[in-house]
Amino acid sequence: MDLIVDANILFAALIKDSATANLMFVDRLRLYAPEYLLDEFEECRKTILKKTHRPPEKLDQVLAEISARIHFIPNTEFDSLLDAANNISPDPDDSIYFALALKSGMPIWSNDQRLKKQRVVRIYSTSDLIHIFSADLRQ
Repeated sequence: MDLIVDANILFAALIKDSATANLMFVDRLRLYAPEYLLDEFEECRKTILKKTHRPPEKLDQVLAEISARIHFIPNTEFDSLLDAANNISPDPDDSIYFALALKSGMPIWSNDQRLKKQRVVRIYSTSDLIHIFSADLRQ
């Protein structure tokens, strides 16, 4: 299954070793994100470090492992769809993910329930994915 990962999913996986982090390594998932997600991480790095019990070096290691699983798509490949995405996304901050979804036809992995209020792009929560991939999760 191909999925677009939103920032809060990445941040949750970085903060705590959890089902979200484990889902990142399910072989049947192919993960994608706009390159912008890397910039967003850098903007939130200090906050993430405060919330996690991981030292900075460990956070960098986990980020590298997760990033190796994510295909980062240049924003220039879908920025022409930002206006359309703004009309669909219930949250303007998530329009970039919707633009990539419109371009690729992929659903978005997000725990933001507001995103499910629209009917154009399929949204999967972590709970949805745990249900689908429970047999694939690392123990």
